[in-house]
Amino acid sequence: MASFFFKTRSLLSSNSSKFGAIAAISTFPLGFALNDGEKKAFSPKEWRSFKLIQVRELTHDTSLFRFALPTTQHEMGMKTSSCIMVQGETRTGSMVARPYTPTSTNEQKGFFDLIVKNYPNGNVSSYIHGLKIGDNLNVKGPYMKLEYKPNMFKRIGMIAGGSGITPMIQLCREILSNPDDTTEISLIFANNTEGDIMQKAWLDQMAAQYHNFRVYYTVRDAPAGWRQGQGVCDAEMIEKKMPAPEAGTMVFVCGPDGMMDAVCGPKGKNYTQGELQGLLKERGFTAEQVYKF
Repeated sequence: MASFFFKTRSLLSSNSSKFGAIAAISTFPLGFALNDGEKKAFSPKEWRSFKLIQVRELTHDTSLFRFALPTTQHEMGMKTSSCIMVQGETRTGSMVARPYTPTSTNEQKGFFDLIVKNYPNGNVSSYIHGLKIGDNLNVKGPYMKLEYKPNMFKRIGMIAGGSGITPMIQLCREILSNPDDTTEISLIFANNTEGDIMQKAWLDQMAAQYHNFRVYYTVRDAPAGWRQGQGVCDAEMIEKKMPAPEAGTMVFVCGPDGMMDAVCGPKGKNYTQGELQGLLKERGFTAEQVYKF
């Protein structure tokens, strides 16, 4: 399956690690043993260090970062849908961690991918964007969000904003790579401009290749001749582009706070789902039919 990206950072020779002095971080020798004879690279019990091997620019502020697993036979060892914690260093030298969702799956051996938007005040995102080829990144996890099983839903709606597309890509890869999974997927992907739509070529290819995947883009600042949505995700888009609120339907939502508030309401304390509010509730969905990433 072809991959679509835009600009590629030159591969640099560097063996530096910004976390070399931190205790309790494992950097593994090739061929290390793992549970049940399986080569699973991640661990929820300890931080593990992985080397950056490739950077590909997707938009003006977003890049795909590829990290090597210990061998080409290793997999991440995470189920869909899961996240990992990623550690970074602030400008003052303190350590922070944030959750990220790899866009690769266990079927892709030997590496994992993170799509990261560089937020001006984002400590971890800025740290990742400052890494050079050969630098290490510390990862802990995976942590299950919602364990997906093939055909557990007849129809899945997805509403994503900006970098909130990453858990949707993970889930789409899982479903579309399985010919026995007939789940219908409908995605609304909201961005500021057409140039901000990350992985658009890949999404378009998936829509052309798979009859059970549809994508609809909406942008605030639409260029001349734009034929899809304009503005934020609204009630009309949800009515026309999302599956109906009936048995067998689930809607996943991920995006910036303002979008989450309007579409489904904010998450609750301690990463709980919180009360269902907003446009999806008005459309007739129940809390059991909506999952907030």
